[in-house]
Amino acid sequence: MEESLTEAIREKLDLHPQDADGYSPLVLAWIGDVVYELTLRTMLIAGGNRPVNKLNRADSRLARAGAQSDMMDVLLPIMTQEEQSIYRRGRNAHSYTKAKNASVGEYRRATGFEAVIGYLYLRGEYRRLEELIAAGIASRQDGEDG
Repeated sequence: MEESLTEAIREKLDLHPQDADGYSPLVLAWIGDVVYELTLRTMLIAGGNRPVNKLNRADSRLARAGAQSDMMDVLLPIMTQEEQSIYRRGRNAHSYTKAKNASVGEYRRATGFEAVIGYLYLRGEYRRLEELIAAGIASRQDGEDG
């Protein structure tokens, strides 16, 4: 069985899954943002070699807060109770920043999404976080085709 990129990085650096319950939802979202971006870019280049400007447009379209917020319509029903709880904690966390070109509601939902990704990452649940990201991306691509 092939290991994921995240597993390979953590193995190489000798990092072990951590007790994600001890982190604030904003810290989970902070690491989740980076994990989402790396996973997203990895998925984009898996589609083949393309000009960087096209990759950047696809990345920007899928990484913005509005897109992450929209993904939650598809992801919430397939999330476990634990993941939904982490999402709510992230969504309800009081952040002092706001995303550009996003409403407060979109930004909060995106923060909840990123908190779930960070939580799964710190717990070492790489397959699950990749599954959720892939489902979210697929929902955005399906929506654009139809």
